[in-house]
Amino acid sequence: MQDKIIENILVSDYAAEGKSIAKVDGKVIFIDNAVPGDVVDLIIFKEKNNFSEARVGNFIKFSPDRVEPACEHFGICGGCRWQNLDYHAQVKYKQKQVEDNFQRIAKVDVPPISTIISSDEIFCYRNKLEFSF
Repeated sequence: MQDKIIENILVSDYAAEGKSIAKVDGKVIFIDNAVPGDVVDLIIFKEKNNFSEARVGNFIKFSPDRVEPACEHFGICGGCRWQNLDYHAQVKYKQKQVEDNFQRIAKVDVPPISTIISSDEIFCYRNKLEFSF
């Protein structure tokens, strides 16, 4: 497949593994390196029946929730996939992800899920390294 370009798309949500989501004509597109609220031109590099995968070709408008990552290795090592999103927005999307995993994906009826408690420390509190060989 030759890469397909789709212009002027609003990134609407976050998915697992640090990918964002946009919907075009009812089809879900998983996007690398975008945050909800960004308006972008997308380069589709993988197309399936139910979804597509894309990378940003051009940013038209940045999301108000987009921030400059604090880590100089952001986007390279894979350990801090949400660092380009404001911390309070991260908490909101992580809460939604937990609820979606139970209700939409697992189809499990659960009582209301407690709100995630935000941390006062938003950097340098993790103890995780990932290495790919």
